[in-house]
Amino acid sequence: MRVRTWNLNHGNSVPPGARSLLRAMVELIAAGEPSVICLQEVPAWALGSLGGWAAMKEVPARATRPHAGPLPAPAAVGKLLSTPHSGRLSAAFTGAGNSILIPAAASIRDVKTVTLNTNVFCEERGAALGLSRKQMRAWERKRRICHLVHYELPNRRRYLVATLQTTSYPSDTRLADAELRRAVGFVDRHAEVEETVIVAGDFNLTRAQSQTIAELESAAPEFRWTDRGARIEDVLLRGAVASSARRWSDEERTRSGRLLSDHAPVEVELEER
Repeated sequence: MRVRTWNLNHGNSVPPGARSLLRAMVELIAAGEPSVICLQEVPAWALGSLGGWAAMKEVPARATRPHAGPLPAPAAVGKLLSTPHSGRLSAAFTGAGNSILIPAAASIRDVKTVTLNTNVFCEERGAALGLSRKQMRAWERKRRICHLVHYELPNRRRYLVATLQTTSYPSDTRLADAELRRAVGFVDRHAEVEETVIVAGDFNLTRAQSQTIAELESAAPEFRWTDRGARIEDVLLRGAVASSARRWSDEERTRSGRLLSDHAPVEVELEER
């Protein structure tokens, strides 16, 4: 069972080109028939379309709405106003979300979403971390989510897959780690005994920087998680063993001299217990 995760950066490339390469990215990450794909920084206009491009079943979740200046805009308008020349501009105009792609034959049992940086959470955790009021407000400004799907395959195997992208604040990775802890707690509350549990995404901190991952790996056997991270892109597992994460080379994601996204895909091979 192959699991892949990728931050698509709204379809932007390095160096930037004249058009979005979002569909090419989705088709690339779906090549070879992986079992699960977790995608982050998907523009809002594309949410719901990725499954058709990948020939898989899509479970999308929107984190931020498209905007035209200070005003909210329909996703189609966001697509017209956006440009692949700037990831920052693209994110501002198109909105953003995450998508989970699962096998077309899977039966979806349930879908849930949680906001990781609510006002109350940022104030409570911010106070515990010694943040200023200004830092707390900045933390909650860009909504971050974790969404999950419970599904079952025709062979009766059941899975819970979740994806997230935490707040990027390199000077204080405790913010990302607090969101990761909240996401894992959310997954834990909804996980069922017979499910293989997979949490994959852009954690915006390394394994060495995460107190949450250290605690998950040292928990009692029945609650223990396995980390298969590669830099800030990571895969956490429970109920399965897996190879170490493989980060794709630049050559694997280069098309016509352009590097697809400013992040590399990461994949792991699972062996279910």
